[in-house]
Amino acid sequence: MTSSPNSIPELLQLAARDHAGRTAIEENGLCTDYRELPHLALGVTRSLMALGIRKGDRVAIWAPNGRDWIIAALGIHCAGAVMVPINTRMKGNEAADILHRSGTRLLFVQPDFLGVDYLALLAPHRPVGLEQLIKLGDASAWDGFLALGAAISEEDAQARAASVGAQDLSDLLFTSGTTGKPKGVMSAHGQTIRAFSEYVKVIGLVAGDRYLVINPFFHAFGYKAGWLTCLLAGATILPHPVFDAEAVFQRIAAEKINVLPGPPTLYLSMLAHPKLAETDLSSLRIAVTGAATIPPILIERMRRELGFAVVTTAYGLTECGGLATICDPDAASDVIAGTSGRAIPGTEVSIRDPQNHALPAGSTGEICLRGFHVMQGYFEDPKATAETIDAEGWLHTGDIGVLDTAGNLRITDRLKDMFIVGGFNCYPAEIEAGLIEHPAIAQVAVIGVPDERMGEVGCACVVLRHQQTLDEAGLIQWAREHMANYKVPRAVRFYEALPVNASNKVAKNELRAEFTG
Repeated sequence: MTSSPNSIPELLQLAARDHAGRTAIEENGLCTDYRELPHLALGVTRSLMALGIRKGDRVAIWAPNGRDWIIAALGIHCAGAVMVPINTRMKGNEAADILHRSGTRLLFVQPDFLGVDYLALLAPHRPVGLEQLIKLGDASAWDGFLALGAAISEEDAQARAASVGAQDLSDLLFTSGTTGKPKGVMSAHGQTIRAFSEYVKVIGLVAGDRYLVINPFFHAFGYKAGWLTCLLAGATILPHPVFDAEAVFQRIAAEKINVLPGPPTLYLSMLAHPKLAETDLSSLRIAVTGAATIPPILIERMRRELGFAVVTTAYGLTECGGLATICDPDAASDVIAGTSGRAIPGTEVSIRDPQNHALPAGSTGEICLRGFHVMQGYFEDPKATAETIDAEGWLHTGDIGVLDTAGNLRITDRLKDMFIVGGFNCYPAEIEAGLIEHPAIAQVAVIGVPDERMGEVGCACVVLRHQQTLDEAGLIQWAREHMANYKVPRAVRFYEALPVNASNKVAKNELRAEFTG
């Protein structure tokens, strides 16, 4: 791309000009050319404007990975509105809470996915401020929505898109930290484009590459490191709604996939697949993964058995736009497996002690980040923002790590007690806030415990209210009805009292030790 765009609408125009004739999105045999994308996006923008959506208004998307998601998102961005992605695993009450607290005025929703009726889930909890529901995947509903745009000229929509600048908010991704409910992370157009332009360079993504995006679009890995990154490089986006090793194998061979990022579990399940030896994976070139611990043998096997020429690891969190550090793909296997690489240009990583003093290389402390990629803050939550970003601009991640003398970051622990179930981040505080609503529960602590198949699963350690009864199966069933499946504890233990430390907080390390000791 000849010049660096300031905003996602500007990126869209440049990509259409520079990559006209290339396929931008390919889905179920339907190929959408780069030159068509601005017109499709502005069609959405015109209808949003006709419905009274102004710059800065929040518009949400609740749908699986797909072409419609991207076009709706680009239309939101061109309207100068702030996109709010909703996790497809959420229950109606969880989605409604985010829609309410973000002040979302309009929601794009796919009515049915994996047998789940999202409209029925949302109906009893729908916030009063949610004015419009627009159905994705329903041709007549979509045509009706686009018809509204006739009231707004394409020139007016283009003028709105051109008014979006680098400092304007592009999205609110809701993420959970140490306290209960998810918080909306405010990210701007310019910082996202700058960070992922670096990502494109490091991984070596080029025009015409075919990128299978399995990571969910509601997460920075699927949205920013996924389809948005493709627009920066002129690559082809192949959305994939649900991970299934069999289907992915077939797609790699049939559709000549070059780029396949994902969590370590994705590659492990591919390596364990019975058809590995007889499947043509020769098109694969780039893999990007990330986790606290990756065995070096996995990196070697990804190169040798899956055929990746480029294998790298990265670290990021929603509060820094999803990308903080990345490994040079030419580094040694043990560096790629054992570290998350170095800070991207224009940013810094510092390991700090509890008094917020910088520690020397080789010392373990809290990972702190500073630079252009740090969020503008938590939406309408100045207190939480001030607790996370200090006066010197350091974002305190809550993760524990160490920097080597070369500046490579190694994550050693998760201060926030987060655990990962099948690639989904699980935050105990959020799950606890849901479980405590059960009428029989007096106190609950959630911990991640080792599991052979999933890596980790949640265990709820429960103290019951006086004269209340509840068993494991009953609580798990209740949780299934009230929270996204990946958050549901797979095990429950009952206690008379939970162990506490000197500051009277639940001693989760003692609870975890019961499973590992």
